[in-house]
Amino acid sequence: MRKLTAFFPVLLVAVFALGACNGTAAKQNEGEPVTASKPAKEKYAIDITRDFFLTKILDYTQGQENMKYLGDKPAIVDFWASWCAPCRIAGPILEELAKEYDGKIYVYKVNTQNEQQISAELGIQSIPTFIFFPMNGKPFATSGIAQTPEETKKMFKEIIEKELLKNK
Repeated sequence: MRKLTAFFPVLLVAVFALGACNGTAAKQNEGEPVTASKPAKEKYAIDITRDFFLTKILDYTQGQENMKYLGDKPAIVDFWASWCAPCRIAGPILEELAKEYDGKIYVYKVNTQNEQQISAELGIQSIPTFIFFPMNGKPFATSGIAQTPEETKKMFKEIIEKELLKNK
């Protein structure tokens, strides 16, 4: 009985923590339905599927010698999940940057819970993972975020300016 009493506060904290993961940020990322009382939020980051990735970004199924970025602007692809706290921090930052750089870059989002096949095929082992596609040069990836939202935004802006928009 003593062990159970000591365990109960830990269980209670876990229940509240898990409940917090189902908050508004996660619901927004999963695409709440738009109602008359809640106007549609203009989105700049684009949710994509494996098929979209293969036809508009990179068809990795054709062998390495045929791999070429298919887009007409540089892009960032964000692999995320609603239960991932760093993903919920990066999501709004990438949305801001997609709006700020509208017309200059694409920001795509792949929900790894819904698109498990592409995540497995690309070897995505941790999230958030970001793949950057410059117009000239090879794609490159990074995972994780900085220690603060401000540092994370600065990190993305530096990559966008120095790697994606160079030679423009």
